[in-house]
Amino acid sequence: MGHRRNVTRLFAAVACGTVIGGGAFGVLAHAQQPAEHSGLTALSGIRVGHHTLTDRPTGCTVVVIESGAVAAVDVRGGAPGTRETALLDPRNTVQEIHGLVFAGGSAFGLAAADGVMRYLAERNVGFRTSAARVPIVPAAILYDLGIGSDPTIYPTADCGYRAATVASEAPIAEGSVGAGTGATVGKVGGSARAMKGGIGTAAFELPGGVLVAALMAVNAVGDIVDPEDGTLVAGVRTVDGRGLADARRVLYEDAPPDPPAGENTTIGVVATNVRLSKAELAVVARMAHDGFARAIRPSHTPSDGDTIFAVSTGDLPNEVGVLKIGARAADATVAAILRGVRTATSLPGYPSVRDMHGGVR
Repeated sequence: MGHRRNVTRLFAAVACGTVIGGGAFGVLAHAQQPAEHSGLTALSGIRVGHHTLTDRPTGCTVVVIESGAVAAVDVRGGAPGTRETALLDPRNTVQEIHGLVFAGGSAFGLAAADGVMRYLAERNVGFRTSAARVPIVPAAILYDLGIGSDPTIYPTADCGYRAATVASEAPIAEGSVGAGTGATVGKVGGSARAMKGGIGTAAFELPGGVLVAALMAVNAVGDIVDPEDGTLVAGVRTVDGRGLADARRVLYEDAPPDPPAGENTTIGVVATNVRLSKAELAVVARMAHDGFARAIRPSHTPSDGDTIFAVSTGDLPNEVGVLKIGARAADATVAAILRGVRTATSLPGYPSVRDMHGGVR
């Protein structure tokens, strides 16, 4: 609790609650923020770790919840890559998860979840069966195989294990780390006009100590937009590479080739410390997708596999209501997406927001 109190003091309060570690709205829209901040780890019991591969820019990000947490998922877009999502259906038996994995490497990257399962099994964490405890670790992946020169390099079970080993409640590194390492955005105009994506996190505190947080790995086919003022933040560059072209104009007027299906995707998790059921969390996940629609243009396309998990640590009784939590989850999703691209660093051929517009705002 001390960690959360100290973090909260660092940031200004707004009318609807305190923004913890980053803001996308109102007076905080252009405030300078640290490269690392709490975001998702503001919630007690949630640890986050990255493993980054440098031989080819890719990696994975692991969320560890050893005490277990109720979870749901909402998958949209035409090209998802996921694991263990069916059990999150409110009609199904298993009620809690023990971790989440977000990885590059396309479907190959789903293997990273095996390493997280091994890490948790070594600690006797998991769903109790008659023979053993089975860790429940859903996962989602993004496509980054075209980044770098060797598509045979992708996150493995060992990567997931290493990420789980270093997972902590400390402030979360953002940008070009973990699942955000090879992420790119703005591919409507082709890879030659794209920009660097990344991973970002944000959290809001509501009255009574209610927390709503998000962690997002941003690898969208479209533009990233600040919905507060409509500013294009990252995305399809102009032909000369010096500015942003607006994905809508490129899509509607320039007749670009259709981007390859399944080679994009924004994935992530929203979380709260309010006690919610799987059915209620399914609503929260659905509402959090509003954040995609606000900040990613276009979103939920045939080329994206947009996926949002929703998690409840259950520390507080539900005296807030699903509507308010879901609305804040969408806000946190927007803030995390913006931070993901604003904190990223460039790769050859993929300039970052830092390079084009002067860094994190």
